[in-house]
Amino acid sequence: MSVISIQSQVVHGHVGNSAAVFPLQLAGFEVAAVPTVLLSNHPAYPSVKGRVMDAALVADLLAGLEDRGLLDSTRVLMTGYIGSPEIAAVVVDFVTRAKARNPNLLYVCDPVMGDFGPGFYVKPEVREAIIGQLVPLADILTPNRFEFDALVGRASPDTSALVSAARTLGKSVVLVTGSPAAQQSIETIAVEQAAAWQVATPALVTKASGTGDLLTALFVAATLKGRATPDALADAVSGVFAIIEATVAQDGLELELVRQSGLLFAPPRRFASSQVSGGS
Repeated sequence: MSVISIQSQVVHGHVGNSAAVFPLQLAGFEVAAVPTVLLSNHPAYPSVKGRVMDAALVADLLAGLEDRGLLDSTRVLMTGYIGSPEIAAVVVDFVTRAKARNPNLLYVCDPVMGDFGPGFYVKPEVREAIIGQLVPLADILTPNRFEFDALVGRASPDTSALVSAARTLGKSVVLVTGSPAAQQSIETIAVEQAAAWQVATPALVTKASGTGDLLTALFVAATLKGRATPDALADAVSGVFAIIEATVAQDGLELELVRQSGLLFAPPRRFASSQVSGGS
């Protein structure tokens, strides 16, 4: 097994596991996907059906993965949206056990808590579990800029301050998405303890959700292929941008993830990463 992914799932569309699993499989990696919520679609539609998973069921599914011996062979454990405090407790317990059993396991935490505009959209108890328990266990963090500011407890006035703040988290990589930049562009910044890189792309406005889930999946895929952080950053951002561009062209509510899957790993435009000044 290459990846265990614990996050939301939808019946229709592409967010959470429904955005992350397909690209990872397309890249050649087996994925065990465990849902924390199961919904008909993402909340941007006029209606949404479904519910948060029962915590006991999530625990049972994770126990089944352990019974199959997957913790010994899994290379990456990913977590994303967590639907309740009870599920948060289950996930914390599982990640703790997984890392103790498999010291080579890479834990990638997408601390899904909120965004600019809506603010926090998870319960305070879930937020506390993410910040206080899951983040300390993580090897790689992939917050958006809003979530990053919450993790470090302050807003960063510029990229240099963001890099310094990211290093206080003590992770091998902190990948910060959605940072506004000059001339209507968006920056994605990857910070290691010794160096940092950024990729800037034009800012595109899309009604689709799941871009952060997709970015994390593509970064994980590149990392599993042995790509160094600056190259994995460029690969992931370029793939996501190509999908967003195709989605905007269709003015759709869903990412053009399947019909335009060829763009994921062969985007028509590749954005190069550049080392952040003062980031080494």
